[in-house]
Amino acid sequence: MKTLTERQKEVLEFIAKFTDSNGYPPTVREIGDNFGISLRAVQDHIAACQKKGYLTQSQKRSRSFRVIKGDDVLEKRPYTAKIPLLGTVAAGKPLLCEENLDGYVTIAEPFVKPGKTYFALHVRGASMINAGILEGDLAILEQAEVASEGQIVVAVVDNAITLKRFYREAERVRLQPENPDFQPIYSKDVQVAGVMVGLVRTY
Repeated sequence: MKTLTERQKEVLEFIAKFTDSNGYPPTVREIGDNFGISLRAVQDHIAACQKKGYLTQSQKRSRSFRVIKGDDVLEKRPYTAKIPLLGTVAAGKPLLCEENLDGYVTIAEPFVKPGKTYFALHVRGASMINAGILEGDLAILEQAEVASEGQIVVAVVDNAITLKRFYREAERVRLQPENPDFQPIYSKDVQVAGVMVGLVRTY
């Protein structure tokens, strides 16, 4: 492959990062806005990247840029995902419906992996303190409807959500806190919404 100019490399890098973060590639206008250049200049850079074999595009569809992998031009970037952040959960509403969302957060691997679906929530209370989970932490959860014994899950019980360890007993589920000051929750009607895969803490 022919060598890219610095600006062509920057355009290619922007397309790749935008696609990783949003799940779809940018438009020509979004590329131009990012660099403060004209649409014609963007099209010239894109044409050069295509001619040199670093980029493909479907002429019949918008947002159809695809960076061709396998080259050593782009820095290796960790996979990132833009995931919904749960806010105050409205009783009776589906967990990830718009009324329950408090925006989005961008999370990188190893917390997230391609092909899986995630959500996040801020931890409230001290019921999981002995598991190292503190109030204000950001719990990262993979969407799941089933859980294994002892996994930390977000579950819906009586139209409320809770973060606890999951245990299945003979005729019920036990949601176990990690703090002796809190009592387990026992219920026959527990809906697992996600399994915790990571924790983000800011100081």
